[in-house]
Amino acid sequence: MSAILVINSGSSSLKYSLLDVETENELASGLIERIGQGMGSAAHTVRPETDADAVPTMLDATYRDEREIADHHAAFAVMLEQFAEHGPSLAASPPVAVGHRVVHGGARFFAPTLIDADVERQIEELSVLAPLHNPANLSGILAAKAVFRGVPHVAVFDTAFHQTLPPAAYTYAIDAELAKHHRVRRYGFHGTSHQFVSESAAAFLGRDLASLRQIVFHLGNGASVTAIDGGRSVETSMGLTPLEGLVMGTRSGDLDPAALVHLSRRAGLSINELDALLNTRSGLKGLAGHSDMRDILAGADAGDEAAMLAFDVYVHRLRAYAGSYIAQLGGVDVISFTAGVGENAARVRAEAMATLGFAGIEIDQERNEERSRGIRRISTDASVVTVLVVPTNEELQIARQTAELL
Repeated sequence: MSAILVINSGSSSLKYSLLDVETENELASGLIERIGQGMGSAAHTVRPETDADAVPTMLDATYRDEREIADHHAAFAVMLEQFAEHGPSLAASPPVAVGHRVVHGGARFFAPTLIDADVERQIEELSVLAPLHNPANLSGILAAKAVFRGVPHVAVFDTAFHQTLPPAAYTYAIDAELAKHHRVRRYGFHGTSHQFVSESAAAFLGRDLASLRQIVFHLGNGASVTAIDGGRSVETSMGLTPLEGLVMGTRSGDLDPAALVHLSRRAGLSINELDALLNTRSGLKGLAGHSDMRDILAGADAGDEAAMLAFDVYVHRLRAYAGSYIAQLGGVDVISFTAGVGENAARVRAEAMATLGFAGIEIDQERNEERSRGIRRISTDASVVTVLVVPTNEELQIARQTAELL
């Protein structure tokens, strides 16, 4: 068996997945949380090995543990312990490679990249554009390289898929020299998810990816939407950072920049306070006190006015971007919803599409309300535009890109 270990290292978490290279089956996965925050937790799930068409003979098994986890090196030790105790054994079958999610690759990285000292240095330099993400990603890389010394390590960048954006889409209308010097432009994020979903949608429909105009809504705690023409990203909602665009769990999305100047002058907020406001006290949480869409929907059902307004603002932004991207693409063939909210909140999908009948979009209510773990169509058979729910799998996409590079 040949497997690739995929690592997604956050500031206080370590998410991992072991995938078989040939079958693309996930053999095991885990999440280690609250790193460096006192008592941490670890969850390790082992999945039954089956052929693609076989029925598993046993259920997934999840093992949980709590202990203090000082840093990412300690987190990797916990991960290795979980594999040793519960399997599959990495000692008996080491991974052939380790694929790492890296959030920001700037304009330098447009493909999966073998990690060496120079790449590590550039990831660190790009931390100025992603101070919450790149340092954590680099910590995970260094910890992993200390453990898995004899295998290649590959960086897969969230921004890479959006390197096909045309200048008109990625250029901000500010002083050109200032923007160039400080690398201020649209980069886009969630690229591995948008690529995976758009390719999966084409395969599901039996259509040539190059012939499709697609819009993908990645709706989770973080949210973005991308217009994809022939498999290439041509417009996306997130910008210099993951803050721009849609309303998110705790992030504001689009906002008049002058509002920040106003709050600085009138409320006396510092740069750091404004940053915290936009990233941790805005979005659904800022509007209604909850960052989880399930809480917003429950509040709206109970008549909570703040929750109802938060939902309306959220959906209003989705419709605005859908209409804009249909115009940019000159029409659309497929619209897909993915991630936690996109895959599970039928009301969000229905309301987001409700005003788009002019574009030939017609949602089937029964199909939309159905729940399934696989790809499914939620538009009517008569709908000119196919609307899908496509479960994302960023770990598999990272493993695929790592394998293709090797």
